[in-house]
Formats: sequence, structure tokens, C-alpha cells
Amino acid sequence: MAQARIGFIGLGVMGEPICRNIMVGSGQPFTVFDLADAPLQRMAGHGAKVAASVREVVENSDIVFLSLPGGPEVEQIVLGEDGVLENGREGQRVIDLSTTPVDLTRDLANKLAEKGLRFADAPVARTRQAAEDGTLSIMVGSDQALFEEIRPYLAHTASEVTHCGAVGCGQVVKILNNMVLFETVVALAEALNIGEAAGVERTTLFETLSKGSADSFALRNHGMKAMLPDNFPQGAFPTDYAIKDCSYALSLAAHVDMKAPGASHALSMLRTASEAGFGKEYFPVLTRVTGKA
Repeated sequence: MAQARIGFIGLGVMGEPICRNIMVGSGQPFTVFDLADAPLQRMAGHGAKVAASVREVVENSDIVFLSLPGGPEVEQIVLGEDGVLENGREGQRVIDLSTTPVDLTRDLANKLAEKGLRFADAPVARTRQAAEDGTLSIMVGSDQALFEEIRPYLAHTASEVTHCGAVGCGQVVKILNNMVLFETVVALAEALNIGEAAGVERTTLFETLSKGSADSFALRNHGMKAMLPDNFPQGAFPTDYAIKDCSYALSLAAHVDMKAPGASHALSMLRTASEAGFGKEYFPVLTRVTGKA
């Protein structure tokens, strides 16, 4: 791995452990920025330089990673006043780890390319614990050469790094990954409530499902670790974030002239959960609003 100065913008629930794992694993100099002071100080404790602005990060980095809540935030950081595009330079690499609409991703890549910057979308999947453990799955959209350049960095925070195709393809795969997850969690919520109402103990139901063809990552993680204990903490993947990602899936479907009734149902259940006051809770909380006919 060649020596490179790394910038990292966005030290939230996923961003902070991703940044820490890449920084510690690569041994490269890091400059970091976030609106919250606490994660900045923690990263400084690991040796990062704390920047006062996006501009400072960009000016002091060869590779800039973004880990932000969604499309609006990514667009602002890249295209906004004193942002990445304004301060970037030819040959600089910008890697978006956020989950962002496909059309926006490709538009940002084109605008950055006009100034000579190279862009990859690299959204992450799996849980917050996976981010802590460095066992994420990362789906990359870029040209092959850029993928080979950034893969060693991503490998410090992920056990799976997959080249999905050209720019935007990482987002396509990530958005569809989340779509399938949301639909599966809705199915689990329905099964849990129907089974309990019909006299089957909750744990017995899910443990038995895990031994059959209904087994899944969602069942073992979202089902057994959150739905069974009825534990939906804030600070995990909240319902309102799930609504955003599910909306991205439906927008993608419309863009390619396809219907997605399963995703539409999942979005409806997520919105019901948010309207019931669970917008900040871990999204499998939708089991609480999956009720009687």
C-alpha cells in the first residue's frame, strides 16, 4: 500500500469504527471532520488530526472518505460551498461509504470527473457490531483501477469487499440488499405476532424457523437479537433511516420502470412505526405496529 494522506468526513455510528479500523490498520496519516466533538476527540486519541472544516480535510488528503446519513448530506459536502468539489484537485480520490441514490451518485461522479477527481461509491452493509469488528460487507462501484487502489483500505474494515460494476452499481446492490432486508423483517414481524396469537411461544417459533428454510441473517440478528427481547435501542439503524433507504429502492425501481409491491408494503410498515413514535428506534421495532386485521 503506497503512502497516502487520508481524509474522513462523518464519524457517526458506522463512520467512527470504520474510520478507526482503516486508520489503525493502514497506519496512514488521517485528517477527520464531524459536527460532533466527542468522536473527533476519540479519533484524535488514536492519532488522527482533527480538522475544523470540510475544506481542511480536502486540502490535506489524497483520498477522502465520506460516511454520511444519506443523499442530501453527501450532496452538500461534495457540491456545497467550501465543499469537496470546490477544494478538490486533479487525481484526488473520493470514496462515498454512505447509502446514496444511484442517480445522485452518478451525477456527483461526473461533476468531480470534470475537475479530474476520481470517485467510487462504496456503501457498507451488516450491523454496527460488524463495523466495530471490521467485518462489514462493502459493495463498490468504480472503474477497476480505482477499485484495486482502494480495496486494501476497505479490507481493514470489511471481510467482504465486492466490485459490483461501474460507478453507481455499489449503490444499486446496497439499496437492493436493504430492500430485501426490510421485506424480510416485515415478514418476521408478521410471523412473530401471528404465531404468538395462535399459541406458539415466541422463542420457540424463531428458533424453529432458524432450523428450516425460513432461516436468514435477518432472523438470527434482527429477529433473535432485537424482536424476541423487544429491544430496539436508539443509535442503531433507526426507523427513519430505513424509510430513507426503502424510498431509495422504490425510486430505483421506478427509474427502471419496475414495480416493487413488497418494498411498498415494507415502506408502509416503517412509516406506521415512525408515526407511532418509533422513528429513532432500531427499525425492527416495526413488530410493535404489526397488529391484528
